[in-house]
Amino acid sequence: MTSSSSAESRAEVAALSDEKVETEYYKWKRWAHAAQLPPEGDWTTWLFMGGRGAGKTRAGAEWVRSLAAERVSPIALVGETMTEAIAVMIRGESGLFNVHPDDDRPVLKGTTLIWPNGVEGIVLSASDPDRFRGPQFAAAWCDEVAKWPDAEAAWDMLQFALRLGDRPRQLATTTPKPTRLLKRLLADPLTAVTRMKTAKNAMHLAPGFLETVVGRYAGSVLGRQELDGEMIEDLPDALWQRTMFLPAGPEAPQRIVVAVDPPVTGTEKSDACGIIVAGRVGDGAVVLEDRTLKPASPLGWAKRAVAAFHAHQADAIVVEVNQGGDLVQSVIAQVDATVPVRPVRASRGKWLRAEPVAALYGRGLVRHVAGLGALEDEMCGFGSDGRSGGHSPDRVDALVWALTELLLSEGTPRVRGI
Repeated sequence: MTSSSSAESRAEVAALSDEKVETEYYKWKRWAHAAQLPPEGDWTTWLFMGGRGAGKTRAGAEWVRSLAAERVSPIALVGETMTEAIAVMIRGESGLFNVHPDDDRPVLKGTTLIWPNGVEGIVLSASDPDRFRGPQFAAAWCDEVAKWPDAEAAWDMLQFALRLGDRPRQLATTTPKPTRLLKRLLADPLTAVTRMKTAKNAMHLAPGFLETVVGRYAGSVLGRQELDGEMIEDLPDALWQRTMFLPAGPEAPQRIVVAVDPPVTGTEKSDACGIIVAGRVGDGAVVLEDRTLKPASPLGWAKRAVAAFHAHQADAIVVEVNQGGDLVQSVIAQVDATVPVRPVRASRGKWLRAEPVAALYGRGLVRHVAGLGALEDEMCGFGSDGRSGGHSPDRVDALVWALTELLLSEGTPRVRGI
């Protein structure tokens, strides 16, 4: 019985007696996903990063249960606060009380969890790092470490306390955020990392959660972090930060353009052809689609841009002509001569052209539909050298042309305050 084949698992369970179902429930290794089981190899820290509902708490509780069965003691149980540690790690639906059968279940006395075989677990709050002074442990389970208020101080104090037994180890379960502690753990060669998306654990989640929360946020920046378990970082000096990316509303755009930043050549080693679709909505705009193409031959990107034009019933294709001049326009005409083309020419560097567009985001005037992760990554990696992650920011260039045309060009209805 494995969670990788939910239909077969449900059918097997339906055929079992109540007693057999209860017995099978506690056979964790038969149900668990690979990411929820301790990694192989010589590790000191197991870092399990997953989305909301990805089974992180169950994985932590089951690991502690296995340690208790091996008489590893004492075990530190560290949450952001004492209240959260007890409510989630111990009493939660997937917490320690609920992963043990009745005759093996520990009892909580104050802040100490005691198993029938004498093993002890000490509940601690990461919000009070000084409480780690004095006690010593053989293992630790640390939950939601990306939320800890003074994470590095708490983690460092815990390391001094992990000094009992032949092989002290710790598990950190968390939805990732780009904190200094998580970056440290990821860079540590003694850290073993497993990852799991919320959708992978769908058979154990309420259908309503999947339909509303997962359906709404899938593909968005928030969804990538909270559902897919990705750790998403921003450059401190970038023009865009991820908090600027607001979700699109229901309003229909008044005017739509397809913006194209064509590469100089169309070989495998050439830059991508940035193709962004955006529309004017009131005083602002919404980014509707990223159709960036690589490799991008002239005819290839022209066909893709024209297809986007018709799919969105756009008003024009805005295309940079610095590199190709009239040839760029003629290529589009070869595909469809009826498409209105607005040529634009760059007279300033990429950073200077992008600054007024970034200001629009800062004022909350630009929104994104879901699924623009590649564009958003490039925007947040766009630095003052005019590159993003060491590469040409082709998506950003096309985005800048689209929003400049819609909100900042002469002849465009003036946006208040610009």
